[in-house]
Amino acid sequence: MDPTAFVAELETFKAAQLAPLVGAGASSAGEARGADVPSLLKVALVNEINVSELAAAWIPTTREVDVKLAFARQVGDEASHFRLVADRLAALGLDVSAFEAPAESPLFAYMKALPTTVERVAAGLFTLESIAYGVNEAFMSYCARAGDDETVRIYREYIQPDERAHQELGQALLAKYATTPGAQAAARAVVTQVIAMATAGRAKAAASLGTACLPGC
Repeated sequence: MDPTAFVAELETFKAAQLAPLVGAGASSAGEARGADVPSLLKVALVNEINVSELAAAWIPTTREVDVKLAFARQVGDEASHFRLVADRLAALGLDVSAFEAPAESPLFAYMKALPTTVERVAAGLFTLESIAYGVNEAFMSYCARAGDDETVRIYREYIQPDERAHQELGQALLAKYATTPGAQAAARAVVTQVIAMATAGRAKAAASLGTACLPGC
């Protein structure tokens, strides 16, 4: 398939696969109950550092310079998001100086082991950042109903524009490098697997925290 047409088709496929996951958060956003905003921001801290470390781990073994630079940008952006969230938690009275990321999740272990550039781009920039953007919108609604307008502002002005830019970068890189039937099949398989694993992980966390409005990365 023509690479540009393939990416457009993959976007449609991804959106359909993401609908239940994003919809779960949107349904919970109107309730403003369950976990408080600081507890959910702690989830964001974990996500931000995990994605930053993942992209950093891919850089040395990625051959294409433009993809290396895309991952490097992602590292920096996610680290910046971590700092924004940490500062917000500090403003809310929580000490994050002793933060330690939990053990690597099955999703991040799977993504870290992906061997090819196309698979990595499909997993990280193209899919994971789409998940993040969608669930962050629900999280922002949750925060608004809880009266935390400052957290909403941080996400609206800083985090969400970066997530959108990462997605667009992923689209462009897939159009450039997913040029063979094999590469396109691999990309589609990765999109499917990442969404399935993310859905399972978020469902487990939602059951523990009492809401599906968990922020992304």
